[in-house]
Amino acid sequence: MSTLSIINANKIQSSLVDSATENPSQIREILAKALEFKGLNLQEVAQLTTTKSPELLKEIFAAANRVKEEIYGRRVVIFAPLYVSNLCSNECLYCAFRVSNRDLKRRVLSLSEIKSEVESLVNQGHKRLLLVSGETYPQDDFQYILDAIKAVYEVANQHGEIRRVNVNLAPLDTDDFKRLKDAAIGTYQLFQETYHRDTYSQVHVSGKKADYDWRLSVFDRAIPSGIDDVGIGALFGLYDWRFEVLALLEHSNYLQNKYGVGPHTISVPRLEPALGSHIASHPLAPVSDIDFCKIVAILRLAIPYTGIIMSTRESLQMRQQTLALGVSQISAGSRTNPGGYSDAGLTDDSQFSLGDHRSLDDVVRDVASLGYIPSFCTACYRLGRTGEDFMGLAKHGNIKQICAPNAIATFAEYLNNTASEATKIVGHKLIQSKLELMSDETRNLSEKLLARLASGQKDVYV
Repeated sequence: MSTLSIINANKIQSSLVDSATENPSQIREILAKALEFKGLNLQEVAQLTTTKSPELLKEIFAAANRVKEEIYGRRVVIFAPLYVSNLCSNECLYCAFRVSNRDLKRRVLSLSEIKSEVESLVNQGHKRLLLVSGETYPQDDFQYILDAIKAVYEVANQHGEIRRVNVNLAPLDTDDFKRLKDAAIGTYQLFQETYHRDTYSQVHVSGKKADYDWRLSVFDRAIPSGIDDVGIGALFGLYDWRFEVLALLEHSNYLQNKYGVGPHTISVPRLEPALGSHIASHPLAPVSDIDFCKIVAILRLAIPYTGIIMSTRESLQMRQQTLALGVSQISAGSRTNPGGYSDAGLTDDSQFSLGDHRSLDDVVRDVASLGYIPSFCTACYRLGRTGEDFMGLAKHGNIKQICAPNAIATFAEYLNNTASEATKIVGHKLIQSKLELMSDETRNLSEKLLARLASGQKDVYV
């Protein structure tokens, strides 16, 4: 298929040229439209990217905060990545996993090692994982990934179990996507890395990933195969961030127009140092902290009902700051190397450097101290509220009435089973304050779930 229908680079570049300078009156008109919670078009987003004046930036950030809280409330979904292999046959110049990197220790976890990793994560209190693998599978057999997912779901102990596995995997053909769907995954996530074709060719030198079109067309194989929850993203630092933001909007619009539902999530990783990579430490198109905040805020205004994921690539301070600008999901206690949760310390088989090394408990306490409910909820996945069903609830403003009670229940379960005493104090106080602010209907529903937990039940949700 022609991927021009997905990303029209000439259209994006024209929009950027037409919006080359800051126009305060236009920006304020665009912000007023954004507060109708219906999203923005390409030209409007291009205009927002020009903003430099502190006063206008404050207005953009305030609008993004309002949109985020109106749709999602003050809650943040928590997850952890699980790397099962760092084998890769691609030559991506920014990545430590690339095939020519002789300094990287290659490792493929056995099923028993995967279960050990999962046990460590469950003991910490995690309930949802993002399974990640290098883009080559052992013996080139995709069955390894399916067996890995099955192994994750088989782990259970007194602290609980993993209730949903999302995946970040290389593009597949239709048959393997059907097999992946049957493995009971949640979201299938894949990043284009950069939507700029020439830059893509420059940094993806060889391997199957060098095929820009095969990667960009991935969801045209995944969605018809039954995977209705997908996540997109760009690796900021490879090309002009303004182009990438508009391309993400184009990609989202394409999915919405063709399949009736846009991406469930957008990820916004920024280049961080990686073993043996010059580009990773010296980005081709560096993104400043203020521009990074603009990226998050503008995406929240442009695509209001799509979750935004912030990884532990970023520092504690940046992760705190972007929660108020639109981020709705964060990883916590992360390791980016196979075996990283079972093995002590950070090793030289990681994909990239981390900016936030805190434990899950420290992150949860910090998020709660900022007034956000840390959510471990997986109810929508298990009840089939995915894809178009989830977006329908979100766009009618009903998702908060479901998510708020479930977030509180999963947070309370974490506090009861795993949290440190310091986190329990902060957490229980926060839950009580949230209950007092709820409508009668939502509070009653939340209190019923809390009562079920108090009676000894676990994994309660609506």
